[in-house]
Formats: sequence, structure tokens, C-alpha cells
Amino acid sequence: MHTTAAGTSEGYDAQISNQKGVFLVVSIADCTPILIHDEKTNAVAAIHAGWRGTVGNIVKNTLQQMNAEFGTEGKNCKAFIGACIGYNQFEVGQEVAAQFEEPFVRFDRQKQKYFVDLKAANKQQLIGFGIPSTNIEITDYCTVTNNDIFFSHRKEKGSTGRMMAVIGLK
Repeated sequence: MHTTAAGTSEGYDAQISNQKGVFLVVSIADCTPILIHDEKTNAVAAIHAGWRGTVGNIVKNTLQQMNAEFGTEGKNCKAFIGACIGYNQFEVGQEVAAQFEEPFVRFDRQKQKYFVDLKAANKQQLIGFGIPSTNIEITDYCTVTNNDIFFSHRKEKGSTGRMMAVIGLK
């Protein structure tokens, strides 16, 4: 969604803008928050990437929309991938695991479970658009492991609050 003025909108997993004074917000509680700033055009994006959004290339699609609307190029962007459920905690069934490429999913023979790395999968989409890996910051925090300071939908069995990831231009 391209946001041009203050207001609320629901049902979107990504927002973009180049308007000063407009701050984009996504709520999360295990999904991956991704914030992007195009330093040349001053366009910004806030993305909520759960496993479905990640598989659906939400980061790539958002960056392509930024390119179409603002002329965004990867070389001019900086990105931040925030706290979400970590690789060692995001246990999924075979049906979800099958939708991810091999570098982002592993099978733990001892636990007989699949695990998915949402941070790495989304980072790959950022790099695929041309954002240098040196311009991508990724937090080490996991919403499950660090549940004392972050909300986790999975750890708290759905009865939890939400965190907000915010980006905008003053």
C-alpha cells in the first residue's frame, strides 16, 4: 500500500511512502519486521513478513513497487530485519517446509522436525533486489528465546500483545 497521508489501514502486510511526516507501522509477534530506507529518493517501507509473505516474496514485491513509484534502486537502500521467531525456534510441518528453498530450511533428525530461517530467507530477497549485504542489519533477537522482552504468538499460545516496527521521514 502506498501511503501519502496520516491515517490507518488494515489488511496490508507492506506499506511504502516518500512523504515527510508519514510514519509507517507494522505489528508483529513472531513474524519478521523489515524496514527499508532508500537514501537517494527518501522512500521508505515497512513490511510484515510471516512465512506466507516470505514464500510469496513480499520483500521483493515491495521493493519492485518502490522502484515503480519512486525509482528505488537496491544500491541506495539500507534495510533492517527485526526480532522475529528464530531459526532454532520456528518449527514447522513438512507442508510449510516444502515451500522454502533448501538454504532456509533444515530437518532436525533428532527432533524429527523441520525448522525455517525467516531472517535469512527475507535477507535473500533484499540482496536479490541489489541491496548490498553490508547495508542490511539483522538483529540477533528471537521473539521466543527472548520472550522476556518481546511478544511471541507461538510461545504465549496466541494470548499476547504486539510489537510495532516504525519507519518514516521527519
